[in-house]
Amino acid sequence: MTVQDTDPAEFTRQWEEWHARREAALTDPHGFLAVTSLRWLDAEPTRFPDAPGAWSTGDDGVVVELADGERLTVDGTEVSGRHAFGVLPERSGVNAVAGRAVVEVARRGGHDILRPRHPDNALRLEHPATPAYAPDPRWAVTGRYVPFDTPRAVTVGAAVEGLQHVYDAPGQVEFELEGATYRLTAFNGAAPGSLHVLFTDATSGVTTYAANRSVSIAAPDDSGRVLIDFNRATNLPCAYTDLATCPLPPDGNRLPVAVEAGERIPHERLATTG
Repeated sequence: MTVQDTDPAEFTRQWEEWHARREAALTDPHGFLAVTSLRWLDAEPTRFPDAPGAWSTGDDGVVVELADGERLTVDGTEVSGRHAFGVLPERSGVNAVAGRAVVEVARRGGHDILRPRHPDNALRLEHPATPAYAPDPRWAVTGRYVPFDTPRAVTVGAAVEGLQHVYDAPGQVEFELEGATYRLTAFNGAAPGSLHVLFTDATSGVTTYAANRSVSIAAPDDSGRVLIDFNRATNLPCAYTDLATCPLPPDGNRLPVAVEAGERIPHERLATTG
């Protein structure tokens, strides 16, 4: 879990491949840049211009009423008329296909939402590559995982005002930067045993997105060591669009140092802020 002996050219090549994969996922025809609206569902059936059907939610979950000639494909099956999606677990979602578009039906912060995704959305078609700091091995630091006695439920804010998210935090990661020791609360990552850290630092709001940054960490080794590669610190979707409900970092996850590594403020935000 060290990059000290890594050939600089190889380190850069691996980072460039990673960054290319990031951009490919971001610009996927149904990725976040394809989202055309964020709809908060309630008991009143409502039609929206970028999705077929009249949508509502209640105690039994999300329901869509499709008019004559309207169709959706859900889990490979074409549906018409009334279709019930049921009660969705928090942070889960279902993608319903409508022609070339995908209608994401999801639950975030205790609310059922609709996010249609259209491949021809201008935000996606006009997206310039996300700027990033040049990769530098000194920002790939070895640390250690410090587990809590039991996982803690941590409530954090969201990019949407008034919304909150609750995540289980299994522990913290401890590491040194510029001679000082820091600890950041970590959430569970996508892969078994892996970790996910939301943070800000002295670059936030200056050269990196102000609200949050994210870094994924592979599962600790048998000694609890982890590699925290800030070169792979990423933007969350809310850095590109206001149609995202991204979580904010937990209290204490602000670093006082400038972590000049990873993805920078997207051009989309630079264009709107001057």
